[in-house]
Amino acid sequence: MRYRTIANTDVRVSEVGFGVWTVSTTWWGGKSEDEAVALLRLAYDLGVTLFDTADTYGNGLGETILAKALGDKRHEIIISSKVGYDFYSHAEPRTGQRELPQNYTPGFLRFALEQSLRRLGTDYIDVYQLHNPRMDAMLRDDLFAELERLYAAGTIRAYGAATGPALPGTEHTDEAMRARPSMHVVQIIYNLLEQDPGRRFFPVAGETETSIFVRVPHSSGLLEGRYTPDTTFPPTDHRSHRPRSWLIDGLKKVAKLDFVTNGRPMTIGQAALKYVLAEPTIVSALPNIYDAAQLREFATAPDCPDLSAADLARIAHLYEHDFYLEPEPAAR
Repeated sequence: MRYRTIANTDVRVSEVGFGVWTVSTTWWGGKSEDEAVALLRLAYDLGVTLFDTADTYGNGLGETILAKALGDKRHEIIISSKVGYDFYSHAEPRTGQRELPQNYTPGFLRFALEQSLRRLGTDYIDVYQLHNPRMDAMLRDDLFAELERLYAAGTIRAYGAATGPALPGTEHTDEAMRARPSMHVVQIIYNLLEQDPGRRFFPVAGETETSIFVRVPHSSGLLEGRYTPDTTFPPTDHRSHRPRSWLIDGLKKVAKLDFVTNGRPMTIGQAALKYVLAEPTIVSALPNIYDAAQLREFATAPDCPDLSAADLARIAHLYEHDFYLEPEPAAR
C-alpha cells in the first residue's frame, strides 16, 4: 500500500480506500454484519487506512459497523463520513437510490454530527463531507462558517463535498470548488469508462489545492474483470435495473483496453485503479469491495507498474472516439 496526504492538512490516506456502502447497503447485494466486519478488518490488515462511510448508509449502519470492526484502531485509521440527508425525520422504507430530503442548516449539521460521533464511538471525524449538495447549499455562508468552526475545534480534521453527477444539480463540482476554496476534499465519480465530467475538475482542484477521492473507479463493476455478456445481477443489486446495453457495450470497451495489462503483472481491476491514481490531485480511490479475494487484489494495486504516458495518451484517444464501438446491426 502507498499513502498520500490531503492538501493543506496532516491527514494521510491510503491510495486505495474502502467504501463502506458496499457492506452496509443493499445497492450492491447484501452482506451480513459478520461478513462486513471481517472484510473491514482484512482491509486494515492489508494497509487500507481510509474508510469512507455516510450517516445515511443503512440509516446509520455504515458507521456502527465500522466502529464494531475497527473501533480499537481509531487512531490508526481515517474515517470519512457524510452529512445532509435527513433520514431521522424521513426514514420511511424506500427502494433503489431514491433521495431523501436534505437539510443543510447549521443546526441540523451539528445534530447529525453528534449522532455520527456516537455511532462511530469517537470524538472526531477525519474527513466530513456534504452528501450530494446542490449549489444553493454550497453557497450558504452559515453552513461553511459552521464547518470552519468544527474544523478549528478539531471535531473534524478536514471537510468537503461528495458530488454527482448521477443526480441532477450535483455535477457542478468545479463551481463548488471555486465557490468554496476552503474545502480540503471533493469526492467524485471517475474511471476509465466514465471520464466526464471528472476530468474537467482536475485543473480547478490544482488551482484551489483541493484533494480528490474517487468512488466507482471500476465503473460499477465493468472494469473488475468478473463479468461476461451472460452475467445477470440479483434483484437486490441496483445494476439489475440497468439496460442490457450498459453491460454489453461496457464489456466491448473494456476489451479495447487489454493493452494496459498485456505482458504486465496486473489485472484489469488493478489497472483501473492505477489509471485513477495517475492523476496527481486524486489522493485515494474507493473501489466497491464484495469479497476477500477482490479486496486483496485491489489493496495490492498501488504496487503494480504505473501506466506510461503512452498508455494514458492511448486511453484518452479511445475515450474521445467512444472506444470505436461499432453500431449494432439493424434487426431483420
